[in-house]
Amino acid sequence: MYGLIGQILAVPGKRNELGTILAGMDSMPGCLSYIVAGDPADPDALWVTEVWQTQQDHTDSLELPGVQAAIALGRPLIAGFGSRTETEPIGGIGLS
Repeated sequence: MYGLIGQILAVPGKRNELGTILAGMDSMPGCLSYIVAGDPADPDALWVTEVWQTQQDHTDSLELPGVQAAIALGRPLIAGFGSRTETEPIGGIGLS
């Protein structure tokens, strides 16, 4: 499995709008988990936690029409990016 945890910094006051766009993703082949969460310590920060069957599945997802549309809608609402960490998920609730 391939995991990714990243922080996205929204334009001030636009976190909920950006979060709604990101959380509205449709089915993405190979995606086992995709969670968008607000950061309780930063009113403009979101955390996106992803688990994929493979790193290639994640890479391929970036070409999906729905993902491309979300990127186009969300890009103007993004002020920057915080930390980004790749992981190797072992398992857990919701993962086989």
